[in-house]
Amino acid sequence: MLNADVLQQLRQLKADIKANKEVYPGTVKATQGRFGFVTLDDGRDIYLPQEQMQRVLPGDRIEVTLQEDASGKTFAEVDALKASSLTTFVGRYLVKGNGHFAVPDVPGLNRWLFIPPKKRQQAKSGDYLYCRLTQHPFRDGNPQVEVLKVLGNDETPGIERAYAMCKFNLVEQWPEAALKEARALTADSLATAAPERRDMRDRAFVTIDAATTLDMDDALHAEKDGDGWRLWVAIADPTALVADGGALEQAARERATTVYFPGDIRPMLPDNVSTQLCSLVAGEDRLALICEIQVGADGTLGDYELYEALIHSRAKLSYEQVASFLDSKVDEALAALDDSTLNGLHNLGELAQTLRRWRESHALLTEDRVDYRLRLDDKRKIRCIDRLVATPAHRLVEECMVAANRCAADFLGKRAGHGLFITHAGLRKERVENVRKLLEDKFPALAELDPSTPEGFATLLRNANGLKDPLPLRSIVTRQLERAELSSQPAPHQGMGLSAYTTFTSPLRKYLDFCIHRLIREVLRKGEAKPLDAAVLSDLQQRQAQARAAANDAEQWLKCQYIQQFRDQDLSGTIVRTLPAGFTVRLDETGIEGFVSSKDLEGKYAFDPVTLTLSNTERSFTLEQPVTVKLADVDAQRRQIRFQWIA
Repeated sequence: MLNADVLQQLRQLKADIKANKEVYPGTVKATQGRFGFVTLDDGRDIYLPQEQMQRVLPGDRIEVTLQEDASGKTFAEVDALKASSLTTFVGRYLVKGNGHFAVPDVPGLNRWLFIPPKKRQQAKSGDYLYCRLTQHPFRDGNPQVEVLKVLGNDETPGIERAYAMCKFNLVEQWPEAALKEARALTADSLATAAPERRDMRDRAFVTIDAATTLDMDDALHAEKDGDGWRLWVAIADPTALVADGGALEQAARERATTVYFPGDIRPMLPDNVSTQLCSLVAGEDRLALICEIQVGADGTLGDYELYEALIHSRAKLSYEQVASFLDSKVDEALAALDDSTLNGLHNLGELAQTLRRWRESHALLTEDRVDYRLRLDDKRKIRCIDRLVATPAHRLVEECMVAANRCAADFLGKRAGHGLFITHAGLRKERVENVRKLLEDKFPALAELDPSTPEGFATLLRNANGLKDPLPLRSIVTRQLERAELSSQPAPHQGMGLSAYTTFTSPLRKYLDFCIHRLIREVLRKGEAKPLDAAVLSDLQQRQAQARAAANDAEQWLKCQYIQQFRDQDLSGTIVRTLPAGFTVRLDETGIEGFVSSKDLEGKYAFDPVTLTLSNTERSFTLEQPVTVKLADVDAQRRQIRFQWIA
């Protein structure tokens, strides 16, 4: 037995070795294989061998020491686990022999995680699960998990939505405190707030939306004013009823947005608020925030005013009804409207066309794109997919909303000096030189433009609309753009060609717009508004992204199921994205997208990053090119569809 002095010496030696050992902090990065990498804080990527990768999970914060193998190759040895981001996850139940495992749906995590007998919740093989990590693999390489909830299986109606909700940490149930606040709101709450507002119930407001919409958050009216028009955009005002900083607002903030799942929604606000008390229901007095705008005969925006008001919508109109009216066809419901309402609708049609012409000449329009609606059957699977083409009524509403949002951005920038703005930086910095080369080589008439500036970018895209060239210049440029960002300071939105932009026209559906209502009301009432914290903006963007990802995940899963009935059929589509590895095709009839790998094409192909073209000596594939494909394979687990090019 070692005496106390020897033990103390050993402890001291161990402490000295640890103190003198050079360790490096970093983050684990997984690969498709069993090995991985650790991205050190100094930017280096260091190889993590399989035996080391078994002790960590993707995203873990670790400390490593650097070693060399027999061939002199540097690798990392895990020294300490500092933090792990993986706590809960979704996956599928797998039974292999006597072992019961969760197959996690986590990017980069390609291993099965053991579920002990008492932690299985009577799940069956093939069930979809919501799990929690109970034992990290750092010490012995053997992670364990427990099943928190069995979500269902492939036959469970609505499994796609339930799974996506758990996967992206979206909450279904309302907190009781939030529901209590919502239930306390009544028609008396409206009456209490109404006397403080400008009475605009004599204006012939109408709502224009899908026939099934219940949460109507905008109403419109327009009148002739000299050579131009006066436009009133009334926006539902939930901030007048929802307590500032209360439980209901906190719940709305955490939800961030209404999520439009196929055939269903997860609302941002409870039903009695979003579809009843605050919805601009026809025939009812409602609270609104109005943007009143003078519009010139050429479509320029003149003086505007933002104010709190009380309105009374005259009619709930569908896009189809208004499109028919603008085409000089009046149905029975429209014929029953009074003259002031019909005149207002006529004025809105003329006004919107003028606003659109101004944006065509002075800003940028998003190209009309066919949209698609998934219709589900009683088992919550896709029954059919409808093609939706934008009508003049859709454009009417869009132009009025854009005009009001431009005014709101100007108001916050000038009156508050801050707010919530949507900014867009145009081309990604690393792509600017490619676009310059594209103009020099293929479009010399535009080569003098500087696409890195807002002015040059806008001029480039406006000129691209009229070009007749085999290369689709506009599509090539717009495939290389930055993402829109939130900012507390006004800055250009290059994608729209505007000097500043925000959105306040959907406060029942988007917390961003809800926040902007709060800011505008503060400025109107106090002359100033408290700036929003940067952490709030960051959190809001993240929650919005999670909500979009959840809806996309559920939709893509359903599409993976639906597309399989078209095996062996020729399918017409259009190339919407090109990469060195192949190209993405969007089917014309359904909008379903799938990938054609260049490995499945005959011959070798080279990718041109300037023209975004994949080609060899015999053929080429570029954006907007029509193609015919067949279904090759569906990877339901990864939500991926692969096509085979046939012509």
